[in-house]
Amino acid sequence: MLDYQKARDWQSGEVRHDYAPRDTMLYALGLGLGADPLDERQLRFVYEKELAALPTMAAVLASPGFWMRERREIGIDFMKLVHGEQALRLHAPLPPSGTVIGRTRVTRVVDKGEGKGAVLHVEKELADVEGRALATVESVYFLRGDGGFSRTDGRSDEAAAPAPATPEGAPEQVLDLPTRPDQALLYRLSGDLNPLHAEPAFAARVGFAKPILHGLATWGIAGRGLLEAHAGLDPARLVAMRARLSAPVYPGETIRLESWRNGNEVAFRARALERDVLVLTHGRAKLR
Repeated sequence: MLDYQKARDWQSGEVRHDYAPRDTMLYALGLGLGADPLDERQLRFVYEKELAALPTMAAVLASPGFWMRERREIGIDFMKLVHGEQALRLHAPLPPSGTVIGRTRVTRVVDKGEGKGAVLHVEKELADVEGRALATVESVYFLRGDGGFSRTDGRSDEAAAPAPATPEGAPEQVLDLPTRPDQALLYRLSGDLNPLHAEPAFAARVGFAKPILHGLATWGIAGRGLLEAHAGLDPARLVAMRARLSAPVYPGETIRLESWRNGNEVAFRARALERDVLVLTHGRAKLR
């Protein structure tokens, strides 16, 4: 059973991550940039001359690994864990290469009740070696096998405020973002080596027709699309971004980004076009 206090007390300590221009370019390729090598706006993310880093790369830098599986004493049933939401706040532009420090901690553990699961909020603060804040990254996980943990001592955090719903009606802006059949194989080279995204037999054992795209890749592709649709692909203009990961994408599908803009605020969702399935919902972004 999940131990509330051990979960709330968990911290990663300092995680140091050295990355090179090659890593920044590989991350961008994993999100589909460079598909048009004649588009100079895309080229700046995948070519070392005047290289720029995508802001969503903060999600994969200085991460603590799959600690929920390794720290068995916390009691998380990691086989029933689902990545549910992802959020990012930028405090400064990410350098295209260098060294960053990540410190990750649990900020909220919510018991939804026996048979209903639990919700785990994890926050990473990313800074450079001089201590300058670069980004705050939040991941929310649905722990489908861990509901009811509070019945022993009554301890559970209050649920977070619900995310605003996506606007009704037709979107104001639509952008189609194709993915490659090998998109997951490219994206996994940025750090997430889960065989679910590479091995057909493993994917079949857990109920998928074939390997699926990483949720963070879908989220990152949406971030790239927001920059393209609303910011001229200028990475410095993204201030914050949040979305719920509602369904997986199969590599080779087209991600259709649908958005509504109100000043510097953008509401968005994304769907796998070929299956007409929403893969991101409750999306919100803020631009400079």
